[in-house]
Amino acid sequence: MTGGPAVATQGAGYQHLITEHKVWYKNRRMLMLNACICLLLITSSTNGYDGSMMNGLQSVSAWEKEFHSPTGGTLGLFNAIQNIGSLAAYPFAPYAADGFGRRPTIFFGACVMIVGTILQSVSHTFGMFIGASSAFFSLHSHVFYFYPLLLHISSPALRTPYRHRRFLIGFGLTFAAAAAPLLVTEIAYPTQRAQATSMYNTLWYLGSIIAAWTTFGTFRIHNNWAWRIPSALQGLPSVIQVFLIWLVPESPRYLVSKGREDEALKTLAYYHGSGDRNDPLVQYEFEEIRAAIAFDRDVAANVGWLSLFKTPGNRRRMRIIIAIAFFSQWSGNGLVSYYLNKVMNSIGITDSSTQLLINGILNIFNFIVAIMAGFLCERVGRRRLFMTSTIGMLVFWTLQTVCVALYAQDNSRKGAAHTVIAMIFLFYGFYDLAFTPLIVSYTVEILPYSLRAKGFTVFNFSISLSLIFNQYVNPIALGKIAWKYYLVYVVFLAFEVVFCYFFIIETKGLSLEETAALFDGADTVAMITENAHIQAGTDGASNDSNEKIDEKQIE
Repeated sequence: MTGGPAVATQGAGYQHLITEHKVWYKNRRMLMLNACICLLLITSSTNGYDGSMMNGLQSVSAWEKEFHSPTGGTLGLFNAIQNIGSLAAYPFAPYAADGFGRRPTIFFGACVMIVGTILQSVSHTFGMFIGASSAFFSLHSHVFYFYPLLLHISSPALRTPYRHRRFLIGFGLTFAAAAAPLLVTEIAYPTQRAQATSMYNTLWYLGSIIAAWTTFGTFRIHNNWAWRIPSALQGLPSVIQVFLIWLVPESPRYLVSKGREDEALKTLAYYHGSGDRNDPLVQYEFEEIRAAIAFDRDVAANVGWLSLFKTPGNRRRMRIIIAIAFFSQWSGNGLVSYYLNKVMNSIGITDSSTQLLINGILNIFNFIVAIMAGFLCERVGRRRLFMTSTIGMLVFWTLQTVCVALYAQDNSRKGAAHTVIAMIFLFYGFYDLAFTPLIVSYTVEILPYSLRAKGFTVFNFSISLSLIFNQYVNPIALGKIAWKYYLVYVVFLAFEVVFCYFFIIETKGLSLEETAALFDGADTVAMITENAHIQAGTDGASNDSNEKIDEKQIE
């Protein structure tokens, strides 16, 4: 990296080939495709539901009583255990997505999550749960060898069906989440790909909103149904996917990689060309996919995990992917996402109803901002959104830190306490500009097909590691050093601003294959684009691809 930030200019390898000028909602096949994409997007809602549910349940007295008012490390493990379950599945998820297909992997993950939710909903004792799940764990003892140890060293509150269920849901979620966003980006119409994939992580807030208002509605129930109802509803997205996933088309890129080219062309033609296999856009996409996969096979005959770091281009990819994964969780948002009640208690807002109401409104606010940012990504650009997001977060987190400190020094400063709430909303407004809609879409679009599943697994693995640290350490740190812990995130946010300025590359206006090839240099992009034009028999092969990407800008 030399000479300042990395930027790429806009390209349009396929734009002049688009002959469909109807708005998408007047095109029956486009409507069907987008309905299929919506089914895939709700995978993220399951994860969002869990975070908000755990946040809300900490303000539910029945939950507190059932689990002996967990605090510190015990409370941290209550939140972190789902991500520990996710870690157990990461070695297998990408092989399932690449080997069996995107749809079967989503189906398997949804089934596992349903089992976990059912076990939680019907269990009344630890013994009942062990009787129902021991076969599963014995069959996978090589994966879960550390789990009994975790239960042994933890408090009695953790040795409950609730804790096991969350581990199992994390395991299933990894499979579904490893394949769903890949399938979204690989079947979406080219001009809608960026927006559709950006919606994946944005739908996290849909689940979060449902959980927040469900717990707000059930916390007045004076028995265990106050927390059992929200827990049972977490399985609803998975139930919908199990019944409808086979109506979703398989990825054309997966089909080409398995030699099923006729099926891939049929899928592209049906959804992108109104059934016409000779449509110029369909032919261009098909040949571009073939060229990109052939190129990947030539440069990496044995695509293993080390391939992610073998070439300079791949190392640039992984540097960005791992960084934005940690940024998405270590920007201070982890405090509010999982421990809002602790934050509210620290500024004198202790009423459970008020805490749950703030949680519900905050999630609606986040959802609206994230949706707007997701639809703007192709117009404004990824890099500009990342820069605006990190700078805004730094400013408002710093102001929030000042206000928390002022209240901690003098509890009569009610104005400072109320300002903290405003700063939380403003902080999240800027967080949602980039780190909700873009982190998934940006990750999958910069990875070539052969590395997409494995690279996305590394991204999810990095998020899980950062979440486990956050969820376990945050309550302990807040209890020990109170508001001073906020200063850690001030420093880290300043680092994020510098990193994004120098390393985030603009990708708007490029096709999926062109975006992935961007990191391998202008020659690679030119080769893939020109070959696709030649094989498809479309105009554009003679265009100078250097107009699309200035090689000096990606050094």
